[in-house]
Amino acid sequence: MDRSKQLGEESIGKLLLKFSIPAIVGMLVNALYNMVDRIFIGRGVGSLAISGIAVGFPLSIINMAFGMLVGIGSSTMVSIKLGEKKKDEAEKILGNALVLDVVISLIISVLGVTFLDSILKVFGASADTLPYARDYMKYIIGGALLQNIGFGINNIIRAEGNPRIAMATMMIGAVLNTILDPIFIFIFKMGVEGAAIATILSQAVSSAWVLYYFLSGKSTLKFKKENLKLNAPTVKDIFSVGVSPFAMQLASSLVTTLYNKELVTYGGDLAVGAMGIINSIIMLFFMPMFGINQGYQPIVGYNYGAKQYDRVKKTLKIAVTAGVIIATIGFIIIQSFPEALISIFNKEDTQLIAIGAHGIRIDMIALPIIGFQIISSNYFQAIGKAKIAIFLSLSRQVILLIPMLIILPPIFKLDGVWMAGPISDVLSAVLTGAFLYRDMRLLNNMENNQKRNMEIKFGNDATN
Repeated sequence: MDRSKQLGEESIGKLLLKFSIPAIVGMLVNALYNMVDRIFIGRGVGSLAISGIAVGFPLSIINMAFGMLVGIGSSTMVSIKLGEKKKDEAEKILGNALVLDVVISLIISVLGVTFLDSILKVFGASADTLPYARDYMKYIIGGALLQNIGFGINNIIRAEGNPRIAMATMMIGAVLNTILDPIFIFIFKMGVEGAAIATILSQAVSSAWVLYYFLSGKSTLKFKKENLKLNAPTVKDIFSVGVSPFAMQLASSLVTTLYNKELVTYGGDLAVGAMGIINSIIMLFFMPMFGINQGYQPIVGYNYGAKQYDRVKKTLKIAVTAGVIIATIGFIIIQSFPEALISIFNKEDTQLIAIGAHGIRIDMIALPIIGFQIISSNYFQAIGKAKIAIFLSLSRQVILLIPMLIILPPIFKLDGVWMAGPISDVLSAVLTGAFLYRDMRLLNNMENNQKRNMEIKFGNDATN
């Protein structure tokens, strides 16, 4: 069976497992990039080095935002075009996505490296953390292209119906990073610079793997010379869909910067480091949900394009249930073993462990609700309703969260910083539920109209 055709014919449960499990494994392995760096840096360099990496993280998020603008935008459109049986248009999207990744990434690298110190100070770097942040980010941002090809074009591999290859891309890079990190940090004595170089080398191998897949003739979609020229309507389609995750990531960078400034004010550099550790830990539970999103997105996109609305609804229901279950398991683990989780990164700094354990318990109190919000809001991304997806993304990370970060810390001090996230999570989940309820009613109406039209058609055929 054609890899894209299976999206409209195989059982939903089997498809979701087939697409989501590789994506979940891949995303979990991908989470090791930052986590492994922070573990080795925390144990091999120290607490302030972890804080330095955390200070530079908003810049990594900005690069990731552009990667998602192209990667998720193009992969969503590829899913829809394949569902509409328009392979030529899907290949045009593939070619344009590669060119966009190259151009945008080079601009980010040049500007990022040129103004690195000024950018890091805006993000909250202190005199103590700036040297660590600089040494790490000059390599990470300099290799922006490698990250964006490895992530962006890899999404198209999944969209064309080959999730195992997409999973392998992530696993290759993360496993290699885990091997190289201790070599560069402990054997070569390169500290945070060594961790950054290990990451960039790993991403280079992942990018080479992705390009080899498309150039070797194994892919459904092919790179064609005529598609490597930017086409305005194609770029517009990619950006119109990709703008939602793009906006979400930019908002995340803004919020992370605000978090850093509030954490420094009410808890000092160690609080920034604690938040960096917390973010690494919670990514282990967020990544499976993101994996479900990546797994169900091509299924929903294809069937929505093919007007098989019953399959769209069933896919969403199973995905939301799985997301909430994963989030609930994460909630139980975090609330039960916070000190043990934080101490993985640094066993010696008891103050860092105390700040981190207290913070993660408060910050992740609404984790099961986040599971619903993340999976449900991605539905609008999958069917191409970018405006709604943007609003729901921004509601959680900007519209609701930033006011909480401004209002709560002056009242509750450091606890106010930890409380801002879960309060905004609950409110944004309510908003997402309202929009999802409305769209499900519209989908039901479309499905009923489709059935009536089929009954009329069969009736007319029988009469004739």
